[in-house]
Amino acid sequence: QVQLVESGGGLVQAGGSLRLSCAASGLTFGSYAMGWFRQVSGKEREFVAGIIWSGAITYYADSVKGRFTISRDNAKNTVYLQMNSLKPEDTAVYYCAAVRTTLWSVPRVGREYDYWGQGTQVTVSS
Repeated sequence: QVQLVESGGGLVQAGGSLRLSCAASGLTFGSYAMGWFRQVSGKEREFVAGIIWSGAITYYADSVKGRFTISRDNAKNTVYLQMNSLKPEDTAVYYCAAVRTTLWSVPRVGREYDYWGQGTQVTVSS
């Protein structure tokens, strides 16, 4: 079956960096666009970043643009989220998600994704 497993979360001070990884199995990774979402307890899950199947095009939420970078390695079936200049408001559970599409775009709505990881906690202290 399909599995998405996130890692790399943790506690970091404001201004610091973290790199999240999401390892995928059970799917043809190169046929899927990948997204990172985050959720704070009591709030809706929000789109953070997305990358098309080939890695050629990326998308970001305005709140993270210039600070976060999404990338993928199709040979390793892994997508990454490099997070720099972290702020306390970045604190959330971060989820990776996969949607089967070879279009040159990425959905920003969670319900359009086919598979989700279990999430990894990121906490940024002030």
